[in-house]
Amino acid sequence: MSDAAGLPRLQLRRNEDRRIRQGHHWVYSNEIDTAATPLKQFAAGEQVLLCTASGKPLGVAFVNPHSLICARLLERHAGEALGAPFLRERLRTALGLRERLFGEPCYRLVYGDSDGLSGLIVDRYGEVLVVQVGTAGMERLETELIAALVELLSPAGILLRNDASVREMEQLPLYSRVAFGEVPEYLELRENGASFRVSATGGQKTGWFYDHRMNRRRVAELARGQRVLDVFSYVGGWGVQAAVAGARAVTCIDSSQPALELAAANAALNGVAERMDFRAGNAFDELHALAQAGERYDIVVLDPPAFIKRRRDQKSGENAYHRLNREAMNLLADDAILVSASCSMHLEEAALIDIVRMAAFHAGRQLQILEVAGQGPDHPIHPAIPETRYLKTVIARVHR
Repeated sequence: MSDAAGLPRLQLRRNEDRRIRQGHHWVYSNEIDTAATPLKQFAAGEQVLLCTASGKPLGVAFVNPHSLICARLLERHAGEALGAPFLRERLRTALGLRERLFGEPCYRLVYGDSDGLSGLIVDRYGEVLVVQVGTAGMERLETELIAALVELLSPAGILLRNDASVREMEQLPLYSRVAFGEVPEYLELRENGASFRVSATGGQKTGWFYDHRMNRRRVAELARGQRVLDVFSYVGGWGVQAAVAGARAVTCIDSSQPALELAAANAALNGVAERMDFRAGNAFDELHALAQAGERYDIVVLDPPAFIKRRRDQKSGENAYHRLNREAMNLLADDAILVSASCSMHLEEAALIDIVRMAAFHAGRQLQILEVAGQGPDHPIHPAIPETRYLKTVIARVHR
């Protein structure tokens, strides 16, 4: 069945439109009236007119019959297929926000559903853009997307880092390639007055994690004259900025030797190499070894990868967060700062606070929470889509 504009219709079951009417973009496969509109009739990435059970249009969406999230709403006021003009408008709007927020062209330019571009991530590193496409629908618009980015920003190069596991849920292939211009082996960025080089093709995600920008700045403000431990340091984002701000000594721990080599290079780039050292190994093992050696730090930063990637990981993931924070307590000086972060969407803020509270209790320490922070404004939160709010960071004073 198609509407007057030629788009096939995707019909919701009765009473399954409430969440969409309230602003959410995602439709799950069990919400579809498959008797009226069988999912198997659609091609992955096809655009459809999403409708209520009574046939009232809700807007244009991508559909993918292979995914649990089988449809993603793009535009509520359209009745025809979306293409280049739609992309150009949304990208201009996203760029306008970032240019108001930041003085330098280093930020997340597009943050998926929050910018009305479900399944799309674009990070900007000066004249180079790194793009991640996570849905079949956005993949179909790749040519128009690259053209719109070139028109809007005239970049020197665009790298497609389509190697994230989220693509597997959409049954998309994993690959990485240069889609436009030239992309150097290492990308350069500036953040909070510090300079960094990151790997364009070999780094995690797009090479850098812009989401913690504001939190790293806050910790740097607290770091002058302090001894700092940066756990899961990656390429030194927290540690290097703390050293630049005047920390007297910084230790970075990460399991990746290549990441630590880049962290050391970034320390040298910023003229703070003599105050930094680097330990390669499992974070839990390294924390235990440092405690056994009697080491103590004024600031400990815990910025682990997501321990809870799926609901089924909840218990084991929470246990890992508990263990990590307990280990950190053993390394804090008598009056110190603990920075405990979680990028697990499935771990609620209250749960993280409770984990830090329990760790302090078991260590016989007093706890004062100074701040509970989230992701930076280039990762804006969509008020109707709780999934866009994933980052939680507790900054606390721990004392006797």
